Amino acid sequence: MNKFKIFSLALVASASVANAQDIKEAKKAIDAEQFQKAKSLLKSIIKAKPSDGEANFVLGNVYLNQSIVDSAKIYYLNGLEASDKKNLNYIGLGQLDLDSKNNAGAQTNFGLATKDMKRKDVNEFIYIGRAYINSTNPDYTTAVTTLKKALAIEPQNAQALLAIGDAYYGAHNQNDAYKAYRDAFTADPTLLRAKMQLGVLLKGAKSYDEAIKSFNEVIALDANYGPVYRELAETYYKWGRNKSSTAKVNMQNAITNYEKYLSLTDYSLDSKMRHADFLILVKDYKNLEVVANKMIAEDKVNPRIFRYLGYAAYENGNVDVAIKSIQDYIKVPTNKVIGRDYLYLGFAKIKKGTNAEGVVDPAAFDAGVADIKKAIELEPLVVEELADYGKALFGKKQYAQAATLFELGAANKESKNYLDDLVYYGISVYYGNAGKAVGTRDVEALGKAEIAFDNVLVASPSYDEAYLYKGRINNLLEKDDLIIKNYEEYVAKTTAKGAEELAKPATAKKIVEAYNSIGASYANTDKAKAVEYFNKSLAIDPANTYAAQSVKALK
Repeated sequence: MNKFKIFSLALVASASVANAQDIKEAKKAIDAEQFQKAKSLLKSIIKAKPSDGEANFVLGNVYLNQSIVDSAKIYYLNGLEASDKKNLNYIGLGQLDLDSKNNAGAQTNFGLATKDMKRKDVNEFIYIGRAYINSTNPDYTTAVTTLKKALAIEPQNAQALLAIGDAYYGAHNQNDAYKAYRDAFTADPTLLRAKMQLGVLLKGAKSYDEAIKSFNEVIALDANYGPVYRELAETYYKWGRNKSSTAKVNMQNAITNYEKYLSLTDYSLDSKMRHADFLILVKDYKNLEVVANKMIAEDKVNPRIFRYLGYAAYENGNVDVAIKSIQDYIKVPTNKVIGRDYLYLGFAKIKKGTNAEGVVDPAAFDAGVADIKKAIELEPLVVEELADYGKALFGKKQYAQAATLFELGAANKESKNYLDDLVYYGISVYYGNAGKAVGTRDVEALGKAEIAFDNVLVASPSYDEAYLYKGRINNLLEKDDLIIKNYEEYVAKTTAKGAEELAKPATAKKIVEAYNSIGASYANTDKAKAVEYFNKSLAIDPANTYAAQSVKALK
């Protein structure tokens, strides 16, 4: 009997060690972003030992990280029924409360999680700190306060130091984040994520070459640590975007490293979705279309695939596939529609209505713009995507349609293209009306174009050509007083730049335009003034026929 009892206890101890090792392996897989592997390990632990509350909690966290909230909650609730470490699951429920902005509920759950903590326990504080960091409504200050409780008990706890580093990083406290990550790696040299985060800080500071060196140091320690290749990919992407001369090489480096990252994680549908997101980021639409079609062959249920296929098909010129795919995604009420979905749908409709000569059918253009406006309602800064399209229309002298797109951008002061869009809107309206006879001009649009140039002068007071265009617009509106005022302002601003500027042929031509327009405006009310300005034109351009004939007529 005694031998049997000892043997039984040995079996229990052995099972406990095995479970501990499995949990450790699962956590290692999570850190490596091998989420499918982690879920499989954790489900095996729970099946073998339903009383393991920590396995339920960690599995719930994996699902929550993947935004599968219902599954996360199921495992947290299952974990509360366990006999071992069930209190951790209150932390999971607490994070769900934080995500729902139910701070009182979160405090209650965190209180239940820590109620029976022993004096030297720290894991609860680390997990609660993580909950504050990972919540969709993060509270980095409270996270730091909570994690300091863990560090007060174990100053060299590597996980606590890593977590507080993440909290400082989230709060844009780079100095304390750097120290915490460095200390975490010193405390545990196998904690590669802490070492990697030092490179992430350099990437955030736009020290891209130094960041890459730092990431390569991680690779030297473990060439199979997948997340570092994702960080490398993002660094090369940002470097290429910020320095156009390096764009081609760095974008390819970004793609290569992201593919390496994927090869070291898992080829689950979720990882392929992340891959698709990255291909959109680096604008690799040919590969995106291939990836999207493969995902559809594997999983016809996940609707996000239709978004990817729609984007890629549009960029690759397959507008019918683009329109159908995006509409298939948008029409499902449970799908989370973003501004870019409507933007691509709008662009696809416009492209479908564009003939071989580049002329857009008005009905197709209006239908596309209606979707683009929906995109802007959801994400105001998608207006930044309209500038190139507007300039292409402007280059084809489709001024009214160009003005429609530029007006959308000119309505958003936060857009990086705000000033450009104001200018292009104003000149598009001007050129769209310049050739029209009196009575057929769009007076309302011309008035808005003049206001646009007023806004240009607020945003950029030195943009003197705004006065020139305001003069031209008022010429079309036949407002003599404003013609004189704006052209005179243009002449005064330009003259103040000195003789070198006035000697430029392009500038001289505009000054002649100004003098002729002012002269014409005075012709019916003050002939002497009119002759004076026409003579100023002739002083610059003696062969100017309009000025010469006007002087002759006025005398």
